[in-house]
Amino acid sequence: MKHLHDSKRVLSLAFVVMPDHVHWLIQLEQESLDKIMHAFKGVSAKHVNRLMGSRGKIWQASYHDHAVRKEEDLTGIARYIVANPVRARLVRKVGDYPLWDAVWV
Repeated sequence: MKHLHDSKRVLSLAFVVMPDHVHWLIQLEQESLDKIMHAFKGVSAKHVNRLMGSRGKIWQASYHDHAVRKEEDLTGIARYIVANPVRARLVRKVGDYPLWDAVWV
C-alpha cells in the first residue's frame, strides 16, 4: 500500500490491516481499480510468502469495492475503517492497534 501511495499510483487516505482482510480508502489517480488491486495483491503476497517461508495464494481472487460519492463524508468513512479493530474486539481503542493510518491523523 505504501509503495502504491509513494509512487503516486493512488492517494491513500485511510487503511486498516485486519487479521484476515484489509480496508483501504484510496483515491485512484491514472490506473483502474483492477490494476491497482492486482499490483497490491501480487506484491504483498510475494512479501508475505517470503517472510513466512511459504508459497501460494494469500488473497481471494475478488475484492469488494464501494465508490465514494462527493456528498459522502470521507472523514466519517475513514473513522469507520480505522475503528474496525475496536468493533472486532481486538483492542479497546483505535490507538492500541498498530496496523492503521489515516491522512487526517
